[in-house]
Amino acid sequence: MRDLSNDRSLISINSMTVKPWSLAELVEGCARAGISAISPWRDIVQACGVERAARLIRAHDMTVTGLCRGGMFPAADAAGRLAALDDNRRAVDEAAAIGAQCLILVVGGLPKGSRDLADARRQVRDGLLALLPHARQARVPLAIEPLHPMYAADRACVNTLAQANDLCDELGAGAGVAVDTYHVWWDPDLARQIARAGRNILAYHVNDWLLSTTDLLLDRGMMGDGVIDLRAVRALVEAAGYRGHCEVEILSANNWWKRDPGEVLRVCIERHQRVV
Repeated sequence: MRDLSNDRSLISINSMTVKPWSLAELVEGCARAGISAISPWRDIVQACGVERAARLIRAHDMTVTGLCRGGMFPAADAAGRLAALDDNRRAVDEAAAIGAQCLILVVGGLPKGSRDLADARRQVRDGLLALLPHARQARVPLAIEPLHPMYAADRACVNTLAQANDLCDELGAGAGVAVDTYHVWWDPDLARQIARAGRNILAYHVNDWLLSTTDLLLDRGMMGDGVIDLRAVRALVEAAGYRGHCEVEILSANNWWKRDPGEVLRVCIERHQRVV
């Protein structure tokens, strides 16, 4: 396993970790901290302007480990599904413009008023198949991110790495997975499915699961503050062939978002070196 104890070159900061920083603040703050990789969400890229964002990233020689996020494919009608596909094509174009290594996909849950989970998953499959030619042409890999089952209804009906791997098997070239410890750490089949994903692992997100979590979406833990064996998961990911960054993605409305982002970065670096 790689030694990260004195290495900042393999840490990436997701913009949600240092909310409410703008893209410029994210790039400049990371550069000051000696971090050379970021993963912005689309809102701050769009607020900056895609062309200006690309120039800013290039000027600071930043690696973009992913753009968050595309997906949200299921809809109640054909018009909604078409609108989702159009938005995903724009997301692919944005990812290409800023040089992102992949587009992270949170695939979506049940359409409004639906209880048909199987149909939602069919819509996800169909949306991916429709998006993939555009992504291949733009040379932007699609990273399917399975989310914890608690999000199956509203955010992602792909909830296990096995489901994501099955989709990749069907989609072929240009599709891979994002492994987020918050979402997959509980899975009894995790070791086998990480090994199965192998070189299809396009992104690796680190954070922690707090035993006394207060919010299912916005109370993720800083690495080392929860119950996830982060070293063990990283060992599995690296044994499968992953050699990319460890991306810190912490959504924390009641804790880390209330702190100075510069302080948050310092803690991220320390925990990345000591815990991840």
